[in-house]
Amino acid sequence: MAGDGHHPSAGEESPGRGKQGQALYTSEERKRRDESPWTIVQGILAPLQFLVFLVSLGLVLRYLATGSGAVAADSSIVVKTLALYTIMITGSIWEKDVFDRWLFARPFFWEDVFSMLVLALHSAYLVMLFGEVGTVGQRMVLALAAYATYLVNAGQFLLKLRAARLQAASGLAVAT
Repeated sequence: MAGDGHHPSAGEESPGRGKQGQALYTSEERKRRDESPWTIVQGILAPLQFLVFLVSLGLVLRYLATGSGAVAADSSIVVKTLALYTIMITGSIWEKDVFDRWLFARPFFWEDVFSMLVLALHSAYLVMLFGEVGTVGQRMVLALAAYATYLVNAGQFLLKLRAARLQAASGLAVAT
């Protein structure tokens, strides 16, 4: 982080770049990113998913505070989970277009790893709901855990978006 006194050493990742001195995108990857229709899809789905998250979070917190509105909260979590699956699938297609890898491309490796945890927690929620496992309260607590991991993961991607913009502004690109 800027201002924390930490400067990445050789081989360590720094914000906006992969390994020290390595750009987030090569020139060719940036070109493929800019030409991919999936870039626009991701740009639309990400804020839409965040809006669904905010509504759902409010409904989950309302249930936990009052004990009412379980059906609305459950429904919103299912919608949020479907939005997550959609953005994960389209994001994987985007990675294939840009990096020729379905997942775990170099610049997004750790974001994809953490996304697997986000998916696992959301999926566990669905198992609890449709398998009638546990109580409503336990499901809601699991949903909150899933939402916390989602926020961390969203933050990871926002940092990468910022890094890509800084890279583009500085004209930093690796020749292909």
